[in-house]
Amino acid sequence: MSSNADLLGEIAEQANLERTSFMVDAAHQLDDFLKRNAARIRELGGLVLIDEDPDYLSLAPDGSFRSRTRYQDRATGEWVSETEVVESASELVELYNPAEVYAAFAEAAREAAGLPDQPTGAGEVDGAAGVSVSDRSGPYADAGDSWAATRAGAAEPDDKASAARYIYDLALTFQERSQQSEAALLEQFQDAIGPHTHWIGDTVIVDDDDERLRLDRDGIFRGQVVPEDGDGKWRRLDTPDELVQFYDPTDVFGDLADSLADVYPDVAPDEDETDDEGDDAAHD
Repeated sequence: MSSNADLLGEIAEQANLERTSFMVDAAHQLDDFLKRNAARIRELGGLVLIDEDPDYLSLAPDGSFRSRTRYQDRATGEWVSETEVVESASELVELYNPAEVYAAFAEAAREAAGLPDQPTGAGEVDGAAGVSVSDRSGPYADAGDSWAATRAGAAEPDDKASAARYIYDLALTFQERSQQSEAALLEQFQDAIGPHTHWIGDTVIVDDDDERLRLDRDGIFRGQVVPEDGDGKWRRLDTPDELVQFYDPTDVFGDLADSLADVYPDVAPDEDETDDEGDDAAHD
């Protein structure tokens, strides 16, 4: 058991390191995106990114975010709304999947610019963006080329429509870059844990009616999901590129750590031990 505990502890530590690295990189990327579009966002007067009860996320002209959630108070049974001001990109990526944030930017900018609806395809839907895999070869994939060609000398916006169009193109570009970073993160993690996973066999991470995810003994994440508009058919997820269309790597790592701790309680530090470490750090 102690040998397994040591191996699992190394996996959990690697997952935490990869998560921290990803969050830092994601925050830098989002901050870069916001700085590039600061003038355009001011021209638009801000953007409402998510408005789906109970979730709400908006971007103010000054670049700060407003996040609102609604929940039911168990004691009173009443619904309570809370609004939080999110000042920085690093705070926002702790609350939202970066790829979903870029998708929300693209959708909000599309509506503001009066562009046609974004295409979708049943059974081949990108879970983060709602863009079908086949559509990546069309105009939405070409948005990155359009942005790359103009990024060096991008002019200040002349009106709201031009500002919205630029943000739309750039949001799709950054969304793709975010998903590429997420896929690379999963690949790095799989490479790092390869020598250890054969000792513990397959590990079930998620097993629900519409999704299944596991870490196999060969060190590879594999899953299955039923997309919302996939006619009830299961879709296999065998590669990191496919997984990040439906999963945030930070959630995958967290759920994996929880699954390992359930099977091998010795790998998770006791709460008292964690509190003691925190106290020692404070005294240092």
